[in-house]
Amino acid sequence: MRSVIELAILAFLPSVIASSTTCTLPIPSSLYVSGIPSWQSQNFSCIGSPQAWTAKPSPGKGIGVFATRILEPGDIILQEPPIIRVNPPEFRDGAAYPLSSIETLIRNGFEALSEDAQAEVMALHAHMTPKDADKLLPIFRSNAYTIETEVGLFPKGARINHSCRPNSSQFWNARIGKRVVYAIRRIEEGEEIFATYIPLLHAHEVRQKRLDQFGFKCGCEACAQELAAQEASDKRRQDIRKAFHDFEPQLTLAVPKSVAGRKNAEKNAKASVQLATLVEEEGLADYYPQAYRIAAISHARIERWEPATIWAHKSYQLRVMADSQSAETLEMHALTARFISSWNDDLRNKSMRQA
Repeated sequence: MRSVIELAILAFLPSVIASSTTCTLPIPSSLYVSGIPSWQSQNFSCIGSPQAWTAKPSPGKGIGVFATRILEPGDIILQEPPIIRVNPPEFRDGAAYPLSSIETLIRNGFEALSEDAQAEVMALHAHMTPKDADKLLPIFRSNAYTIETEVGLFPKGARINHSCRPNSSQFWNARIGKRVVYAIRRIEEGEEIFATYIPLLHAHEVRQKRLDQFGFKCGCEACAQELAAQEASDKRRQDIRKAFHDFEPQLTLAVPKSVAGRKNAEKNAKASVQLATLVEEEGLADYYPQAYRIAAISHARIERWEPATIWAHKSYQLRVMADSQSAETLEMHALTARFISSWNDDLRNKSMRQA
C-alpha cells in the first residue's frame, strides 16, 4: 500500500517583517514637502525593514519598491494600517458612487492626521484631471484600496507599482487591522516588487483602458510582448476567465450518480488540470490557489483521491502563506484532511480485495 503520511498538512506560518520606515534624504529641494520625498523625486532612498524593501526611483514609473533581499513565496513584505479610512455611501442601481460624494470624508480624515502624516499623503502620485481643484482627492483616487465595505489609503503600499504579471499579492487582514503585502513567487534582491491595480483576466487592450484612471500605460513584461505572444497571452486570460465562470456552479463535492453525470464530471476533471496549466503558463500566481481548488474538487467528484489530495494541498499551501486563519485557508485545510482520509480508505479497501 502506498503511504500518504508524507502528505500530512503543513501548518506553517510566514515570517513577519516589520514595516517601520527610515528615509535617507538628500539636500532638500522643491520636490519635497515637509521632509517627505515626492513621487516625482529622483534622488532619495526610503527603506523599510533592512531585510524586506526599499522605495526608490523606478525608471519611467516615479517611485517604486524594490526587494533588499531574496524573498521567497509567502514572505511578508509589508503590513500597514490605513492612514485614512472612509465609509462610502451604498451602491445604487448598479452604479459606483462618485468619489466627489466622499470628498468631505476624505478631507476630514486628512485634517485629523499629524503634519508628518499629511506630508506623507501629499507626496503620493496623483493623476490629475481638468476637474480636480486640488491634489487630495486625486491622490485618494489614484492610491486607495477597498477594505471590505470601506475604502482606505495605505501610503507605503501605494509606492508599489503595477504589473499585469505581479510578483506580490495583497489582502486586508481584519484581525490585525492592516493590509498585508506578500511575495507570490521568488523575488531576487534588487528586483522591483509589483502588485496589480486592476482585474487581470482581460485582454491587453482592456487592461490598458482600465489603467487610464491611474494616468499611465503599462509596459510590464506581459504588455511589452511581441504581437504573437500578446495574442496568445490574451487568449489564455480569456480562457481562464471563462473557465472560472463555468466551473463555479459545479464546485460541489456530491459524486454524480448517473452515467451521464459521471462522464461530465470526468470531463471537468480533465478541464480543471488544463485550467491550472493555463494559469501557470500565464504566470498569474495570484490565481493559483483558486485554480488548484477547482482541480481538487473536480477530482474529488469522481473519487480520484490521490490528485484531489495533491491539488487541495497545493491550494492550502498557498492560502496559508497569505493568511493562516482566513476562511479560504481553513476550507482547504479541511478538504485536504478529508481527501487524505478518503484516499487512505480507498487504498485500504483495494488492499483488502487483493488479499
